[in-house]
Amino acid sequence: MIPVCRLDDLPAGESARVDTMPPIAVFNADGELYAIDDTCTHQDASLSEGWLEGCLVECPLHAASFDLRTGLPTCLPARRAVRTHRVTVDDGVIHVHVAAEEDTAA
Repeated sequence: MIPVCRLDDLPAGESARVDTMPPIAVFNADGELYAIDDTCTHQDASLSEGWLEGCLVECPLHAASFDLRTGLPTCLPARRAVRTHRVTVDDGVIHVHVAAEEDTAA
């Protein structure tokens, strides 16, 4: 379980990057919290720097889009999913529970 930030510090529509290996991006999508691996599977770009619309994040490099709920790409050029991670809030602090490497949706 990795602490990310206080819930109050991640308003709706924003993201936070966790410098783990690999990095993880945490998103507040209209009050729902999601965590995925931060690196686009198409090319090395930070998804936490992408554009959030509903439960989708668009990669800032080549506009690949990923569903935050499943990690699955929703359009090309990305073909592989990113890992998703469970998120909890304890005492006002957001925590990420890192998924095992083989837990990648595909």
